[in-house]
Amino acid sequence: MAVVPFIAVALFIHFMGTRRNRRKARKFMASACPILENEFALVGFGDQPKDVPYQEGAVQGDSLINAAAKLTGENLAKDVLKEKTAFEFESYATGRANTAFVDIKVLLWKWYNPILLLAETLIGTFFESMKAQPERIEVVSYAFDGNEKTFVTPSVPGTDEITKPKPVGNSSYDQFIFAIVNKLSMRRLREDRYDLSLTFTKDNAKLPIWASVMSESAEVTDTLLTADLIKAVELAGDYFEYLIVTDQPVEKPATLDEAKPRKRIHLCFRLPSDKDYAKVLPLFQSFIRLADHLANNARFRPEVTKKIKQTRETESAKLRKVADKEAEEERLKQMEKLKKDERDRKMKGMSAEEQRKFLEKEAEKKRRKDTKKMTMKG
Repeated sequence: MAVVPFIAVALFIHFMGTRRNRRKARKFMASACPILENEFALVGFGDQPKDVPYQEGAVQGDSLINAAAKLTGENLAKDVLKEKTAFEFESYATGRANTAFVDIKVLLWKWYNPILLLAETLIGTFFESMKAQPERIEVVSYAFDGNEKTFVTPSVPGTDEITKPKPVGNSSYDQFIFAIVNKLSMRRLREDRYDLSLTFTKDNAKLPIWASVMSESAEVTDTLLTADLIKAVELAGDYFEYLIVTDQPVEKPATLDEAKPRKRIHLCFRLPSDKDYAKVLPLFQSFIRLADHLANNARFRPEVTKKIKQTRETESAKLRKVADKEAEEERLKQMEKLKKDERDRKMKGMSAEEQRKFLEKEAEKKRRKDTKKMTMKG
C-alpha cells in the first residue's frame, strides 16, 4: 500500500505529460495545415489527394497566416499527424510543383518523465555537446531536381477521349550550400553538419544582428536572400534556428555514393511557449515557397559553379583515395589468402620429410629476403 501512491503519481505525470505533448503537436499541425493544404495536393499519411492541385500565388497576404494561427487542433484529421514516440511526432506532404515531398517533425520535451528531463538538462549544463535541445519543428523539403518525369504519374486517359498529360516543369538548379543560422546555434551546426563545414561564415547587413550567413559564394547569398525570406526570419526572431539549402549529406560521407548530390532544404525553429504561431508560420510558408525561387533563379555564373564544383571534386578525390587504398588492401589480403591456400594444398600431399625440407627452404628464402631489405635500407 505504501508503493501504490508513488505508482499512481508516476502514472498521472506520465499521462499528463503525454497528453500535453500530443495536444501541443496537434495545435501546431492544425496551424500549419492551412498553409500545407494550400501548397500541396496531399497532406498527412492518407491516400486521397485534393482534386485541385497547388497553384502558386493562389493565396496572397496575411489572411491565411492569421486564420491558421488561431486553430486549436481539435478537428485535426487523424491521418495528418503520426505519434512516433511520446515526444516525437511526424507529418508528411507531397503533390507540389518543384517539391517531391516534405517531412515534418515536431520534437518536444519529455514531460512524461520529469526525472529524465531534469537529468538531460543538468548534463547539458556541464557538457556543451550534450546540451538539451529546445522544443522545435524540423522540416526537410526534398527537390525533384529535374526528375519530375520519374516521379510524377502522367494523366489517366478518359473514358470518352484520350487526355494529353499535363506538361511537367523542370525544378533543376545548380549545386550549392547556403544557410541562414542563429548565431547561438552556428558553432554547433558547423561541428555537427558536414555540409556546413564546406561554407564560409559572414554577417549580412540585410539580416538581423543575431543571424548570420553560411555560404559558398556571395552570388549565392545575393540570389537567395529575398525580401520575403528576410522579413520572415526577422519576424520569427529568437524562435529561428536555421534554414539550410544543401546538396551534400549531413554526416561526413564515407563512400563516393554517400557524397552524391541530393538537394534538400532544411528548416528548424523553436515552438513558441505561448502557442502563438503567428510569428513562425510566415517562415514556414517562405520555406515551402523557396523551392519555386530556387527552380527559377538558382543558376549562377560559370566561374561560381566552377568554384563550387571544385570543392566537391576535392572532397570526392579524398574519398576516392581512401577507397583505392581499401581496395588495394583487400586485393593484397586476397592474394595472401590464395598463397596460403596453395601452400596448404602442397604441404597436404607431402610426406613428413618433404614437409621438413619445404619449411626449411621457405625459412631460408624469408631470411634472404629480410637480409636484402636490411642491406637496401643501409
